[in-house]
Amino acid sequence: MSTQSKIEWTEQTWNPVTGCDKITAGCKHCYAEAMANRLKSMRTPGYENGFKLTLQPSRLEQPLKRKKPTKYFVNSMSDLFHEDVPFSFIDKVFNTIEATPQHVYQILTKRAARMASYFQERSAPTNAWIGVTVENRKQGLPRIDELRKIDAQIRFLSVEPLLEELGDIDLSGIHWVIVGGESGPKSREMKPEWAEGVQESCEQQNVAFFFKQWGGWGADGKKRSKKENGRLLKGQTWDAMPIEFRVY
Repeated sequence: MSTQSKIEWTEQTWNPVTGCDKITAGCKHCYAEAMANRLKSMRTPGYENGFKLTLQPSRLEQPLKRKKPTKYFVNSMSDLFHEDVPFSFIDKVFNTIEATPQHVYQILTKRAARMASYFQERSAPTNAWIGVTVENRKQGLPRIDELRKIDAQIRFLSVEPLLEELGDIDLSGIHWVIVGGESGPKSREMKPEWAEGVQESCEQQNVAFFFKQWGGWGADGKKRSKKENGRLLKGQTWDAMPIEFRVY
C-alpha cells in the first residue's frame, strides 16, 4: 500500500521502486537506507532486499485504488531515474500517473541527466511535478539546468540537505523551492545564512518557497532534536506551494 507521509510538503508516499546507490555528498546519511534495512529486519513485505535496488511491479496500480485527490511523493525510498530502472518500467509508472488525473505526483531525482534523457521523447503529465535535489554547488546546481530542459507544468528543487552556501541561483523556469537541514544522529549543520540566501533568491525571482526543517542543528548552531529546532526561518514559517497547483 501507499503510505501516509510525515513529510511536510506531501500527503502520501508511493514506492514502485525501492533501494538505491549513493552518488553524491547529499547521500552520505541517507534516511531511506537506514529505514529500508530496518524494514528488512522486521521482515516487511517489499524490503526483503533491504536497500538493494528492487522494482516493485505489484505496487504500480496502488494509486488507482484511491479516489480522493492526493499529493504523492514518488519513490521516497529510491530514485525513479536510477540507472538500473529501465525506461520501460518508468513508462509504467507514468501510465499510472496519467490514469489518475485527480492526484498530483511529486517526482524527485539526483540523476537529472538521465531524467532529461527520458523526457526527450516523452511529455510529462500535467499532474506530475518534476524536481531535482540541490545539496551543494558542485553536484547540485548543474541539475537545475537539466531540469529546465523538461517541459513540465511544475519544476521544483529540494534543497535538502543544504550543505553549503549556494550563492546567486538562477531560478528561471523553476516554480517551487524546498529547503531543509539534515536530520539524524550524524546530521551536518546548515547555517542560517545559507537557507536565508535561498529564500531571498526565491523572493527576488517570484518563486514559491517552502522551509521544511532545521533538522538536527538549530539556527543557533546547537545540536538537538529535529522537533525542538522547529521550522522557523527569519522568525516565521514558509509554506508556499506553486501557484499553479491544482487537483481536479
